[in-house]
Amino acid sequence: MANILDIIRSKFEKVKPIPAGIYHYQAPAESETPYRLHLRVEPDGTGILIVNASTVLHLNETATEYAYHIIQQTDIDTLVKQVAKRYNAPKEVIRDDFAEIRDKIFTIINVPDLDPITYLGIEREQPYSSQISAPYRLDCAITYKLPEGSNPEVAPLKRVERTLTTEEWQKVLDIAWNAGIPHIIFTGGEPTLREDLPDLIAKAEANGQVTGLLSNGIRFNDKNYLNILLQTGLDHLMFNLEPDNEQSWNALSVVLPEDLHTTVHITVTPSLLKRVPDLINRLADMGTNAISLSASSKEISPSMQEFTQLISDRNMDLVWDLPVPYSEMNPVAFETVDDHIQTGAGKAWLYVEPDGDVLPAQGINQILGNILKDPWDEIWEKCKNYNQ
Repeated sequence: MANILDIIRSKFEKVKPIPAGIYHYQAPAESETPYRLHLRVEPDGTGILIVNASTVLHLNETATEYAYHIIQQTDIDTLVKQVAKRYNAPKEVIRDDFAEIRDKIFTIINVPDLDPITYLGIEREQPYSSQISAPYRLDCAITYKLPEGSNPEVAPLKRVERTLTTEEWQKVLDIAWNAGIPHIIFTGGEPTLREDLPDLIAKAEANGQVTGLLSNGIRFNDKNYLNILLQTGLDHLMFNLEPDNEQSWNALSVVLPEDLHTTVHITVTPSLLKRVPDLINRLADMGTNAISLSASSKEISPSMQEFTQLISDRNMDLVWDLPVPYSEMNPVAFETVDDHIQTGAGKAWLYVEPDGDVLPAQGINQILGNILKDPWDEIWEKCKNYNQ
């Protein structure tokens, strides 16, 4: 009787996910298509796959298992046998599903200018709805310095007593990578005012992290500087457009032809409100990938519906989950028209100030600890008790 019960129980027992952790594969240098993959498997079996340190791909449990076998270089017959047994599924279905996931992964390896956060039609849960082992992204404010002529009251300089050195920021990137954080955004202030920005991007690239930059872009009028950032591994850019500054438009025209996914940010003010549709159309005509909007006051928010529809009509994406820049005023973020989408502050992303203090997100001045002074596990544990 016991044996029969064991057999029955095994038929209905929940399939255990593959072991949680970080897995890595780098194709040999002589491969026709050199590539590298990093897979972070969550305790529930879902995962994120980092492709060529430039794209984060969110995977459900089944897709995570297939990605795991790609990294482990499991031969197809062994894979089909193992997965069919684990899920009690027909081998033909397993073989077809694996081929589909594999093709999607290998497609993005060769697709230039891809969105840094990608799903490729793979079924996924509602964003930020499940428990995760570490944030997906760390926003690093490497300086609160602003360009000459900016309002000094904009950046919260009074919040920090010192700014981390190059070596300290590199240690922060290592702490993030060891914790399983795949995506780094360098922000500020104006991060291009730090001369070691290329070194920090290169460090994140060497780790295998996807890197983004939030900047007013004025330094990109010097194309040599832009090329340095691209060569060190910059993957995507949020360009803080200054609509009345011709240098800003010129810099954007330098950036957009490059193989760099670029989101253009506009802070909508009362004086700018009537011009926003023309700005959106001009950006679309220039070849902009995506637009991020924030409002200088909550009274402007109702007009955003019109702007988001125009963005969609011009075949551009509306990006709502990147940090907004400190600009002429502290903007009120306009994130999403879907009230059911949970915010990722303190969960999917965290924010590090120039002195290493960790906040749930930019502008939420609740210190969770200092990333160089406090154990990462303690900081992450406080995030679980953070009430938004």
